[in-house]
Amino acid sequence: MKLNDAIIKRINEICKEKNINICEASLGGGMSPSAIYDLVKGRTKCSKVITVKRFCEGAGITLKEFFDREYFNDIED
Repeated sequence: MKLNDAIIKRINEICKEKNINICEASLGGGMSPSAIYDLVKGRTKCSKVITVKRFCEGAGITLKEFFDREYFNDIED
């Protein structure tokens, strides 16, 4: 799995677990939802850590919790 695919998968998992949508998490983290939507829809090919961090803040989790999935250990280039 590629890194962006893993990040997208995790964003969708968190939204489902927390019963929130991307817009709510993005705004809660103080950023425009378009950054996450562009990533999820494949318009952005290189995610930024600050984007993931702000999403996490809006979702009420830490970066450690975000990346705490086995599939992040098997990322291909």
